[in-house]
Amino acid sequence: MVRFRRLVSPRQTLADIVDRALLIVFFGVTLAALYRYLRFGKIFNRYIFDSSLVMTRALITQGRWLDAPQEPNTKQSFRNWQAPGCLIHEYKAKDISSCLKSQRIIYIGDSTVRQIFWATARKLDLNGAETGMRDAEKHADLSFVRDNVFVDFVWDPFLNSSRLHDELEAYRPRTLSTNLSSNASQSAAILLVGGGLWDARHNVIAPLKHFRDSIDKIASTMMNVKSGITPNFESPSPASDGGSENVFLLAPVQVPMYELLSPPRAATITPKKIDPMNDYLQQLSEHQGADVLWSYSLMTWRVDYAYEESGIHVVHSVANRKADVLLNLRCNAEAAVSPGYPFDRTCCSAYGRLGWVQWLFLVNFLAVLPLVTLITIRESKRLQMLPSFKLSRALLILGWALAYCYVADRTQLFNKLQKQYVSSEFTTLCVIAFVLGVLSIRGPMQTSTSMGAVNKSQMPSDQGFLSRDQSDEWKGWMQFLILIYHYTGGSRILEIYEIIRLLVASYLFMTGFGHTVFFFKRGNYSFRRCASVLVRINLLSCSLPYIMRTNYLFYYFAPLVSFWYVVIYLTMGVGRSRNASLRFLLSKILLSAILVTALTKIPGILDTLFLLLRYTCGIKWNVLEWRFRVSLDMYIVYIGMISGILYVKISDSLHGDGSSVGPFNLIRKHFYRLRIASVCGALVILPAFWILTRRSPDKYDYNWWEPYVSCLPILSFVVLRNSSRHLRNFHSSIFAWLGRCSLETFTLQFHIWLAGDTKGLLSLGVARPNGTHIAGRWQEFAVITLIFLWVSWHVASATSVVTSWIIDPKVGRQDFEIEEPRTSEQNQASELPRSKSQNQLQGIPRSYTGDGELANRPVNCFAKTLRDDLRLRVGLMLGTMWILNVVGLW
Repeated sequence: MVRFRRLVSPRQTLADIVDRALLIVFFGVTLAALYRYLRFGKIFNRYIFDSSLVMTRALITQGRWLDAPQEPNTKQSFRNWQAPGCLIHEYKAKDISSCLKSQRIIYIGDSTVRQIFWATARKLDLNGAETGMRDAEKHADLSFVRDNVFVDFVWDPFLNSSRLHDELEAYRPRTLSTNLSSNASQSAAILLVGGGLWDARHNVIAPLKHFRDSIDKIASTMMNVKSGITPNFESPSPASDGGSENVFLLAPVQVPMYELLSPPRAATITPKKIDPMNDYLQQLSEHQGADVLWSYSLMTWRVDYAYEESGIHVVHSVANRKADVLLNLRCNAEAAVSPGYPFDRTCCSAYGRLGWVQWLFLVNFLAVLPLVTLITIRESKRLQMLPSFKLSRALLILGWALAYCYVADRTQLFNKLQKQYVSSEFTTLCVIAFVLGVLSIRGPMQTSTSMGAVNKSQMPSDQGFLSRDQSDEWKGWMQFLILIYHYTGGSRILEIYEIIRLLVASYLFMTGFGHTVFFFKRGNYSFRRCASVLVRINLLSCSLPYIMRTNYLFYYFAPLVSFWYVVIYLTMGVGRSRNASLRFLLSKILLSAILVTALTKIPGILDTLFLLLRYTCGIKWNVLEWRFRVSLDMYIVYIGMISGILYVKISDSLHGDGSSVGPFNLIRKHFYRLRIASVCGALVILPAFWILTRRSPDKYDYNWWEPYVSCLPILSFVVLRNSSRHLRNFHSSIFAWLGRCSLETFTLQFHIWLAGDTKGLLSLGVARPNGTHIAGRWQEFAVITLIFLWVSWHVASATSVVTSWIIDPKVGRQDFEIEEPRTSEQNQASELPRSKSQNQLQGIPRSYTGDGELANRPVNCFAKTLRDDLRLRVGLMLGTMWILNVVGLW
């Protein structure tokens, strides 16, 4: 075959330049993040896979509020504390019990420390803690026990009690798992000591000296514990005893809001007394290594409305975050090595070690595939058994994208930041996306001659109802909004949530419409077609769980679309010989809707299926989550199917010979009037639907209505978008471009745009070391977003190539590649008669050894069968995944 040289257009040249520029940016950003990480790792003597000390120190000493209030109402404020470069987990009762079962949390100090005690108690049992607060004595020791977690408070405002001495003597840096039953004598898992205010209030002569004497004794014990010279001190290894690191910390002296203090307190509690105490703690922290929670001071420093009316005690939400800081320090390391996701506790925890499957994947992605690709470039004509350059490049891109997901979201190379919804940011990003979409509006492509000249005399043809460009544009602008919604944390706003739910339903509407039109018009129900669609949809989402230790259903959009594709395939395929009958088709769709509703809604059916998958395939899927996802948009796919069937029927009636009868004949005769009526109806339905949904008080109420009413705004939009020739034929090229890789952007955003399995945001951390900055944040956002979209674009192309190779292995062979153009002499030489020996040699199989026997004949036979049988290839893929799931070591 002859390959003709193509003319390179300026647009292609620009695309290549942008592609190479983004490749340079990608490697530059990765190297910059690696340099930043190794710089901090060198300071703290840690390596890339054990960097918990860096984030631990940051959590103790730094941070800022992302939701500090601008007015006295603090109900929804002080909930989002950002530690530098990592995610803080909000601990619930189940989390605390899992981490600290049969262990003790000890708080010792004054009333400011007591607030943290009650905050911890409220996490364990809100009602019980509220009752205990009402009944508790003001200046007394307190105890709270729930779920076998023991929380004690020792009233010791001067930090000189015998109970404090006993707890310091009993403290050990690790809790042995063999000693958890002896609660009375075991070390505290969390020990927090803080005071100073009573020294300022009641020690008139020498408050600082008394405070220093008390703190020196505590700090001495802390230093002894760190140096390992505590009496009877043991430091067993984690592997041998299964123990856990304990936490012993000092709380800084609470700086009050002086203007709110009562006159007696204001007379004695003054900055001249409080500041020297904290200065002394600062000296101990810097010169002796005492662990002081300076982040506690930052929670109230120059922060309005953080205090109660007393001016000393903080509001409940601030106390809750103080408790969360302690729990993150103690429990995150254990959560990191336990199975499960999301991994949203990146402070004070090193990521788990690589499993053998992860090692296998990463070695292939980072070493084998680059070598194979390089060989195919240099030795493509000599080594015919290698895959083609196009295939090896696609596999390399897919492998590097998966490796990038791991590096970004399973190491400390990149920072992870908390989400915080800000309405102005959401609006700004939406406006930017809208402007880009408007500026890229293009008309229909004009036809051109064979030589590439545009034929201006020929008008461009009408692209028709829901054309490819239009559907890609629809997917694209919806994907923009969904990405912005996820990045800004817009799920907290009901109005935004309702819009996004409609967008997801619109995707499923297009799924029902597009596949139904294909089956109805072409009648192709082959296994090859079905396998091609399902492999293309699931290739990325089936590969990620083995790298990220997540779950297939975690990337819920691909499983959802795959499920509905199978439903559409079965609905249209069963009795397909009678699909010409509209009544028969509608009956099948109704029956399918009933069966899917029963499968989803009737308790026990899905539970049994998922339980069967768990014990036979090692698949641990959350049945409640899957039922929720399917139920949210239960019937919009069927609306899309019916719309597709009606579209084909009406199109045939309008473009036919006028022989249609029944309702379609009436539609053909009154089509213009019906189109005007439908446009008017759509203009009424859209605002009416918006007004109606404003009556929903919360998400749960809207989720109940959404499956039954989501078709109204979607059909209205479709009618308006296709109401005229100009609206049909013009589209936004940027939105259409994003729509063509929307599946990849939706899936990859989980790890290379967002972080912590969508719970946080990915950050380069290069603008400022502390990670709590605002300056440079939007520059980082722009770079991260460009890399994310660039990777998604390449992965979309690579996935298509790999899918084509899986369906037809000839696509990936070297000899299937288009040959280089040959000269006339080469053509003449190829036409010369060959000798007998040459003809005989050409007919000899490549595996012929020369002594009359075939080498590796069973292997060759299996390879040939594998190349020729698609079912065998699909079965081999499923079998490999089954083995990996059953073994469960990844």
